[in-house]
Amino acid sequence: MDITVTPWSASAAFPLLTTLTLVPLAAMIAILFSRSSTAALRFGFAGASLTLLLSVYLLTVFDSATPGIHLVEHVHFAGLSYRVGVDGTNILFIPLTAVLTLLALIYTLITRHVTDRLFIACLLGYETVLIGAFAALNVMQFWLWCVLELVPVALLTIHAGTGQNRRWVVVRLLQYWVSGLLMTLAGFLLLAFGLIDAEHALTFDWLTLKQNNAYLHDEVLIFILLFFGFAIRMPLFPFHGWLPVLAEQGTVASAVIFLVGLKLGIYAVIRFILPMVPGVAEQWAGFVVTLGLISIFYGALLALMQINIRRLLAFAVISQTGMLVIGTFCFNENGLEGSLLLSVAYGLAMAGMLFSVGLIYERCRTAYLPRLGGLFDTNGTLALLFLISALSTMVMPGTPGFDAAHLLVEGIIEEDGWLLAIAILLGNVMSAAFLLWAFQRIFMANPKRAKQPYNCAHHPVWKERFITVVICLLLIGTGFYTTPWLNFIDQDAAAIGKQFPMHGAQIPLNPPFSNGEVSQPSDADTKDDQHE
Repeated sequence: MDITVTPWSASAAFPLLTTLTLVPLAAMIAILFSRSSTAALRFGFAGASLTLLLSVYLLTVFDSATPGIHLVEHVHFAGLSYRVGVDGTNILFIPLTAVLTLLALIYTLITRHVTDRLFIACLLGYETVLIGAFAALNVMQFWLWCVLELVPVALLTIHAGTGQNRRWVVVRLLQYWVSGLLMTLAGFLLLAFGLIDAEHALTFDWLTLKQNNAYLHDEVLIFILLFFGFAIRMPLFPFHGWLPVLAEQGTVASAVIFLVGLKLGIYAVIRFILPMVPGVAEQWAGFVVTLGLISIFYGALLALMQINIRRLLAFAVISQTGMLVIGTFCFNENGLEGSLLLSVAYGLAMAGMLFSVGLIYERCRTAYLPRLGGLFDTNGTLALLFLISALSTMVMPGTPGFDAAHLLVEGIIEEDGWLLAIAILLGNVMSAAFLLWAFQRIFMANPKRAKQPYNCAHHPVWKERFITVVICLLLIGTGFYTTPWLNFIDQDAAAIGKQFPMHGAQIPLNPPFSNGEVSQPSDADTKDDQHE
């Protein structure tokens, strides 16, 4: 299938994607070399604000009417290839990263880390890593960004976490992530070296690999390595064990950006698995859907059993991941659109709940539900933020999750029938149960301990209200008018869905190895392949 490639010079005034990656990186370096916390904050806000403005500019210059890769930057140097670009699968994740990074910095102003230069630098570094990973169109380039992600996550957990066993948490995280990274590396190497012969040179460029995957060998092994590597990253049952302990012991500010990083796994499946090994993906769809169903109900049931609100939200993420994976493996336009839009909606909504819980922790110094209660009167802003975010997670009408879930369920019905769709909806009912139950125990139930004195000087109300207003406006605004966001996604989701005309159908051959114009296989070639 031909892929339209549009260079950055056709629509932008400068190499936009590289600039988006370098701005927070430059801010991070300036923070590390700054001599005061005030200067560090200024550099942090300047870098995060400029990145947000550039991400808005990215949305304005992106041509959503044309499928393909846009704003492409491609550089060869010393035998290495650097390529970045955006399409419907990654365009919304970059602005989401920029928004949440800026809000995380504002949240930091209310916490004890306001004077912590390393903490602020790690937030900007994490933003750099995520933007670089989402924009990468070279498989090794993507993998290296994923490796670099370990640095800010580990530093933020050890340096600024709230738990007593933070080093043990980082060790556990490394056990999971390093194994996933090694599997992903092996899959990418098989993908690249599998095309080498007398005519084919070694390349890690995504476009070249995509155009020539008809020559691949060991497709099943490639799928297994990549899928299980990404499953750890999502995380999907049974590879989820690291997330609840990290959520319990880590920091809220870093967890907010980390929510976007979790969506990197779903994005990687859509970018690197479905186009590369579509036939094997169809063959394994039943197994993947089964894991997704287990994740939905396992995560929801475990969330209902938690007394720590951070662990509850972590299991909510695991439950949501199951739904996103099932939608992705519908292999149709509706399912893919729903999964991508729901990923963005979940990321923003869960960030709102984490901000609310984090600010409650700053006041009460506890995240345990039995020790909370009766906080609505003195924390109405935080209660509103938690409630609106929870309603979006429950895909209520008027939130972006509603239209996204509607598309996802349509895709599931089209591919797998009503029974699976009903199971998905039951999982969503369970999600509503544990989130509303948590809201009731935090804000509405009778308090279990004496109320702490309220100090407006220590807890500046305007910053809390700013975070609440921004997240609620984004959720409600996009919920009532999702058309522009769907327009960014639908062309490329439809192009991916065309590779799967029906479940189990013969997948068309890809064009021969070429860096230039490509052609579709002839009817005779297709008949020969079907005969084989």
